[in-house]
Amino acid sequence: MLSSTWPVTGIVLLACVLGVLGIHTYARGTADRAALVARLAQSGEAQDTGRRRRRFRSLDRRLRRTAFGRKLDLRISATGLDVTPGEFVAAMTVLVLALWIAGQAVLSPFFGPICGLVGIWVALGFLNWQRQKRIEKFINQLPELSRILANATQAGLALRMALSMAADELDAPAGDELEKVAQQLAVGTSIDDALGELAERLPSRELVVLVTTLVLANKAGGTVVSSLRNLTETLEERKETRREVRTQLSQVNLTAYAVPVIGIGSLLLIDNMQPGALDRMTGSGLGQVAVVAAFALYVVGFVIIRRFSKIDV
Repeated sequence: MLSSTWPVTGIVLLACVLGVLGIHTYARGTADRAALVARLAQSGEAQDTGRRRRRFRSLDRRLRRTAFGRKLDLRISATGLDVTPGEFVAAMTVLVLALWIAGQAVLSPFFGPICGLVGIWVALGFLNWQRQKRIEKFINQLPELSRILANATQAGLALRMALSMAADELDAPAGDELEKVAQQLAVGTSIDDALGELAERLPSRELVVLVTTLVLANKAGGTVVSSLRNLTETLEERKETRREVRTQLSQVNLTAYAVPVIGIGSLLLIDNMQPGALDRMTGSGLGQVAVVAAFALYVVGFVIIRRFSKIDV
């Protein structure tokens, strides 16, 4: 008779996947709605109703006073998600508690804290994945951004006006990020500070080169048009090179994620073949040390494979 471990495990994993997809869909829908309301408000067809009502405001205020909260807020703003640090920490806490309880019920009480740590890793990994995906989209738009700035500068527009025009013409995420830069410039922020904050939100070599070119041109003047046109060609070549490298390393990246999945699957297989085996294994100190060492080795293997597959272009 088959154990009930597999159905429970499948339900828990399905709930986690659906939860992550639900948060992602909700955030994208909220961002699309905000963009639609903004366009309608500009055309006079509708009034901007503002942002949605925030939850966990007290927790959000406490987090923003800490260094961790400020770093978390900067990272969330780079993802483009309409989520506050307080809401993210609350959702991560619920995920950790759910995985903790599921690990204790499905495997053994010893695996509860380990599953809780996995929940923290999943939440932060989702945030990094959204941030990296947005950075990639922004990098792909940099050649067009450089081309627009070169044309606007050649037409005699100041750099502030060129950035504002690029914010209106480009789609998200470049349009949204340049809109923030334009708003900062409108309230008196210097170009150096506004562009420097943009490079800090979306760190990449391509953006750093573009920001450095614009800052130097703004300070010293010179042939900014020719510099931007040369930069446009360079960014186009780097875009193609990055795409080829990412395609070549796709199998290696898949292997990095397959290694820990195989380890977890082996534990579930052992518990299914011999019910109660995990309880007996983690009932002694030696078994607990062996499990922790095994998980640590899987983490080390994951990190090493990811390091080998990371090629800076």
